[in-house]
Amino acid sequence: MAVTVPETIRSSATTGERLVFRTLKTYLPDDYIVYYEPEIQGKRPDFVIIGPDLGLVVLEVKDYTKSTLLQVNHDEWHIVSQTGGQAVVKSPLKQARDNMFHIVDVLKKDINLIQTDGKYKFSLKFPYGYGVVFTRMYSRDFVKEGLYSVIEPHLCLTRDEIDPDKEEFSEEILIEKILNMFVVPFRLREPLNMEEINAIRYHLFPEVRISAEFKPPVPYQDQLLLSLHDIKTMDLHQENLAKQIGDKNRLIRGVAGSGKTLILASRAKILAKEHPDWKILVLCYNISLANAIQQMITHMINEPEDLFDFDFTNSSGLKQKTNENILVRNFHSWLKHELKIREQDISSIIEKLEKKEAILPTYDAVLIDEGQDFEADWLKLVSLLINEETQSLLIVEDRAQTIYKRKRSYLQDTGLNFQGRSKILSINYRNTAQIVKFAWDFYQAKSMFKNKVVSRELEGEIIAPQSTKRKGPLPAIIKASSFAEEMRLVAKQIKKLHETKKVPLHEVLILYRVKRTHQLSVIDIIKRALEKEQLPFYWITENDDSKRSFEKEDGKVKISTIDSSKGLDYQAVFIVNVDSMPFPLEEDKEREVSLLYIGMTRAKEYLCLSYSGESEFTQYFDAILREREESKLSVQEKKDVL
Repeated sequence: MAVTVPETIRSSATTGERLVFRTLKTYLPDDYIVYYEPEIQGKRPDFVIIGPDLGLVVLEVKDYTKSTLLQVNHDEWHIVSQTGGQAVVKSPLKQARDNMFHIVDVLKKDINLIQTDGKYKFSLKFPYGYGVVFTRMYSRDFVKEGLYSVIEPHLCLTRDEIDPDKEEFSEEILIEKILNMFVVPFRLREPLNMEEINAIRYHLFPEVRISAEFKPPVPYQDQLLLSLHDIKTMDLHQENLAKQIGDKNRLIRGVAGSGKTLILASRAKILAKEHPDWKILVLCYNISLANAIQQMITHMINEPEDLFDFDFTNSSGLKQKTNENILVRNFHSWLKHELKIREQDISSIIEKLEKKEAILPTYDAVLIDEGQDFEADWLKLVSLLINEETQSLLIVEDRAQTIYKRKRSYLQDTGLNFQGRSKILSINYRNTAQIVKFAWDFYQAKSMFKNKVVSRELEGEIIAPQSTKRKGPLPAIIKASSFAEEMRLVAKQIKKLHETKKVPLHEVLILYRVKRTHQLSVIDIIKRALEKEQLPFYWITENDDSKRSFEKEDGKVKISTIDSSKGLDYQAVFIVNVDSMPFPLEEDKEREVSLLYIGMTRAKEYLCLSYSGESEFTQYFDAILREREESKLSVQEKKDVL
């Protein structure tokens, strides 16, 4: 069964489109991708098929009958229109061909996707083709009406060839016909690999782009070509969610690192593009996360569909335009500046809104990140300010990252039923397998909710993460004699990562629980240790202004509380002063468990925990250190015996 994007076809699709969608999804191989009506730089072909051993095929679907057609030739078709009059339309084969070459022209700009020598120099390194599907006409109709004289048999599929309920249908013939719809008929010697397929998706669908390393276009034998490397895109499940979250109210539940915020930001961009007149509100709890989401959305809005429009004269590569219809705020800032009300007044305002006695700004769509941190009244207030006609509310959450005591019933909180309107993201893309296991083992060992952990069931409370195949080093544990010594070792480790592993300083995050204890100033010691190693830094959580204004790619090590790191990710994360957890003044130990889990899952590749005192949590990490030491001794003993 092929992967389809979207997963299900829209309700307004024609009967013929639905038939083609079902047949392609059911009978094409598992590693094929079928796009239905994708928008590609202003064009919208009916179907685009990408297969590792196939290449790329564009299909146009027509529900014409014999009585629809009046006169046809290679360029134009005279047909009976839906209103009963006559119309002249472009030949459907020409439509499919034009759409195919439009796609090919986009892809041929990437040097990694073309052949650079030989007979087919500057052609794509994989075959491409096109065809037309006639869902209401049979092969016998084509023979009788002489239509094969204007549409070659190998470039069209008829009802009997696409409908599994027809006796003449054959899965083998269907695939064989698709395999023969090529302009340049050659078979791939080597199937397209995942990196090449992701490169195709990266060029065709800007909404799936995460990042890529690329330099200004360079001339190559009189051609100007792009060269992209280390391409990162959403996976197909994430892409499907972003493109087909659906209308009205929706809930996405995902584990840490599953791309929840990325999907939310992409969804905001898609909504703004589809509905330019909509007022869109994006809310979260943390100030620093609101800043990160704003930067992500701005990046997505500014990234051109055609990468040749990329502005390389700008230091960031982008002309920073913003969409004034998308408002990104943390909840309390929105409350204060947009609604101009106090938190203690929320209940009375809700009553007035329900009685139609108050007027506040309304929004056509609201997207909430880290929904598990929102109070019931906050959600109620938000839901009352959504346009009644659109009812577009998206909530994303991960209950394993709950750090505030919030009872959760979305039906009760919002008045909206999310039954059957939820999606699960259980794969962690951010962290290496080693970090996922390390963090999850800790969470399961210390959380009182471990009995509520489930695999994938929607009704479950907490979703167990599945790691990707990405590997990395084991998380490090540093035990020092004092906090000053601890920070000296951490600063040296950061410098070593930067110099030997080429980790940019702006990809390093230091997390702390509290900035001061009764014995020492944690933040001052952190800053002094970094200064001594001449490592520039930015203290994100110094105040509200610093949370709102930090730029990630500024060449500086970031320092933050664990609370404010939700939704952020960095290549290397150092959680220091772990012995201050569980924090003695915090009555809710479960909150401390979630906090440390959150901190660990900020790290994409390198994670280090350090401490110089004792606590319940450090005892857990002491045991891991002992296990690692015993494992080393065991390996050494075996070597000695050998």
